[in-house]
Amino acid sequence: MTTKISRRQWLIRSSAALAGTMLAGYAKAGRALAMPRYAGAPIRMMYNENPFGPSEVARQAMIAAFPEGNLYANDARRELQSLIAEQVGVPEDYVMLGCGSSEVLNIVGMQCGIDQGEVLSAYPTFEALNRYVELLGGTVRRVPLNDQMDTDFEAMRKSFTGKTKLVYICNPNNPTGVPIPDSRLRPFCEEISKKALVFVDEAYFEYVGHPDYRSMIDLVRSGHNVIVSRTASKVHGLAGLRIGFGIAHPDLLKKLIPRLTGSTNLIGVRAATASYRDAEFQQFSLRKNREGKEIVYRLLRETGHNFLESHTNFVFFQTGMPIQEFRREMRQRGLLVGRPFPPFLDWCRLSMAKPEEMHIFADAFRELVG
Repeated sequence: MTTKISRRQWLIRSSAALAGTMLAGYAKAGRALAMPRYAGAPIRMMYNENPFGPSEVARQAMIAAFPEGNLYANDARRELQSLIAEQVGVPEDYVMLGCGSSEVLNIVGMQCGIDQGEVLSAYPTFEALNRYVELLGGTVRRVPLNDQMDTDFEAMRKSFTGKTKLVYICNPNNPTGVPIPDSRLRPFCEEISKKALVFVDEAYFEYVGHPDYRSMIDLVRSGHNVIVSRTASKVHGLAGLRIGFGIAHPDLLKKLIPRLTGSTNLIGVRAATASYRDAEFQQFSLRKNREGKEIVYRLLRETGHNFLESHTNFVFFQTGMPIQEFRREMRQRGLLVGRPFPPFLDWCRLSMAKPEEMHIFADAFRELVG
């Protein structure tokens, strides 16, 4: 069942699980399931990719763009920038295109690091921005999630210092998949943005069904010191084509845009433009993702494993063994699952594949733990 547990509880359970794996009962190496269909191509469940994308509309747009391959993508980028601005309700000069939202994260982290700034960030979370801060000489203060595995805003407030230049928030959080309700996030952003830049990473925005979830783009629109990132990598299935966006006040973007690498490509831009107009495929992706998650939820309720109800395209759950062992066992069964996320070292972030592939995972999991 969906479970809210305290840190004390998960530490106890994690320790017990880690110790238990010394027993032969968990040591089933070599007992691979027979999956001839996937014998040469393991099922990818580790990078939060869309197993269905790109859409047919986006593929046709890519094909149509090949004759333009001799041209720079300036006009195509402006068209996409205009479309995104229209869809999120901001002027065009509030939108910056990046090579995935990772580039937006990276250049903000780069700027903060160069300025020797300090960043506040939840832990664990998506670390792209934090890595750039530290690489370039800045400091990251990682604030552990609270007992409900939510972003701990009270602890963040207490950790804020005169050196803090940036607060990074991933909503929903990665790897937990838990969304931050508007009633908690908005007051925090309004308060902290008076003292530092607030970066809200909305990579999984389209997946959220929580009634109290809202984008923070309206705070950007109303002049708060906030930047929001979005990506075409998830619902749109364009992870390999690297298209993302930063949405912020033009004065901030003027400082960031010179650090862009200019690596967004014409094919990716044309595909994203078509995909953002393809509401039918977006709804298809969301529907299939919900089907996949329901398969996992039913499985974990059946086997009695703790999990967090996700508003993303992955599920974070307790495996009952060290994550590295779980990854090896799943790999032997033709399944590639998520990496470790300290301190949750017996939890797995499982990306949703196609529903029929999620049934294969369910069979493999039952075979392993049963």
